[in-house]
Amino acid sequence: MLQELLDKIDKKEFTVGIIGLGYVGLPLMWTFHENDMPVIGFDIDKDKINCINEGRPYIKHLGKEMMQKLAKSDRVDATTDFKRLSEADALMMCVPTPLDEHREPDMQYVERTCFTVGENLRKGQLVILESTTYPGTTEELIIPILESKSGLTSGEDFYVAYSPEREDPGNPNFNTSKIPKVVGGHGEDAIKLACALYDTSIVQTVPVSNTKTAEAVKITENVFRAVNIALVNELKVVFQQMGIDVHEVLDAADTKPFGFMKFVPGPGLGGHCIPIDPFYLTWKAREYEQNTRFIELAGEINTSMPQYVVNQTLKALNAHKKPMNGSKVLVIGLAYKPDVDDMRESPTFKIMDLVDKYGAEVSYYDPHIPEVKPTREHDYWTGTKSVNWDEETISGFDAVIISTNHSDIDYQQLAEWSDCIIDSRHEMNGINRKSDIHIWQA
Repeated sequence: MLQELLDKIDKKEFTVGIIGLGYVGLPLMWTFHENDMPVIGFDIDKDKINCINEGRPYIKHLGKEMMQKLAKSDRVDATTDFKRLSEADALMMCVPTPLDEHREPDMQYVERTCFTVGENLRKGQLVILESTTYPGTTEELIIPILESKSGLTSGEDFYVAYSPEREDPGNPNFNTSKIPKVVGGHGEDAIKLACALYDTSIVQTVPVSNTKTAEAVKITENVFRAVNIALVNELKVVFQQMGIDVHEVLDAADTKPFGFMKFVPGPGLGGHCIPIDPFYLTWKAREYEQNTRFIELAGEINTSMPQYVVNQTLKALNAHKKPMNGSKVLVIGLAYKPDVDDMRESPTFKIMDLVDKYGAEVSYYDPHIPEVKPTREHDYWTGTKSVNWDEETISGFDAVIISTNHSDIDYQQLAEWSDCIIDSRHEMNGINRKSDIHIWQA
C-alpha cells in the first residue's frame, strides 16, 4: 500500500485534502496547486468556499490573482461537503487551537475535525495535523479518535503525521513553499509518506523521530520568540524610566556580528501563535509536575504591555490638561502586525477595551481592516468601522495611539494633524514635528 501511494505522489495523482481554509490552509492549497497536485479544500464557512470557487479574495495579502487562478483550475475544488473527505488521499487539518477562558488549550476544533475525519476515513489515507499544539496531541488525542470512529488502525490501515505550520502572513520573503517543513510521523511509513508529499511542493522537509518531537519543535520556536519579546518589552519600560531610548540601544547592539539577535518591543503580542502556543506547553508540563517559570513570566510581561500603553496615554492626556474620561482617543492599527488584515489576538483590542473602560470615546483607523469582523473574544467591537484618514477627522481626537505601524500610513501627516501621539512602535522617530506636538514613547 505504501509504495502505491508513493507512486501516486510521484505521478502527481495524489489528491490533497485541506481542512480549514484560513491563513494556513489557503496558502497550503495554493502551494500544492502551484506544484500540480490535485487539491480539495474543506471549510464550514460557505463564504470562503464561494470566494475560492468565484475567485474573490478574503485574505488581503494573498491577493486577487491567486484566487482567480484557483477558481479557474480544474485541479482545485472547494466544498462544505465533508462526506467528500474520502475522495482525498491526504487530509491536512488546519484548524484553530486557541486558549479557553482559563488560558488552557481549547481543543474543540481539533476534536470535532477528528470526529468528522474518522467517520469518513478509508484505508490508505494519510492524516496530518498542521495546527500548533502541545506535545503528545497526535498520539494521545488524534489517533484514538480516528481509530475509534473508523474502526481502522493507524500504521496498518491508514497513516498519521504531524507537521506544524510556519506561516508568517504578509512576509514578502517567505511564503509556504519557501519555509522548511518539520515532519514527524506515527511510524516510519507515515514519516516517509508525509515527507514525500511535502517534497513535491516545499523547499525542504526536516524529518524528526516522531510526532511528539515535531509538536515540541513548533512550541519551542514560539516560546523562544515570546520570551525574547518579553525581555525587550521589560527593557523598554526600564530604560524609559532612565531616559534611554530602547530602540537606539537595540540598533547599536544589533551591530554585534555574533551572540545577539534583535527583537523589537511593542504594545503586546498578537497573531495566532506567540500569545497562545507557549501556554500549551505550560499546561502540558503540569502533567509531568514540571514548572515553566520562564514562559509564565514572559506571558505576564507581554500581557501587561497594553496596560502600559494606556498608562502612557493617561500621562499624555494629563500633560494636555485633559482627563481620559470623556476624551476622544484614536488607535491606529487593528491588525496584529504591519501590512496585513489579520486581527487575531491583536493587542489593539485590549488597548481599546482599557481606554473604553476609562471612559474615553474610542475609534480606530486601519487601512487594511475597514470594519471589525466577529472574533471569539472581542464581540463588543464587531461592526465598528475604521475612521477616515483626513485632517478634519484625525485632528478631532484628543490623543492618537500608534498600536500597529502599517507602512502605508503617512506619519508625517499624523504629526501635522495631531498634537498628542502615543507611539508604541517607534514609528515617529525622525518625523518632522511642529513645535506644540507631544510624542510619548510607549
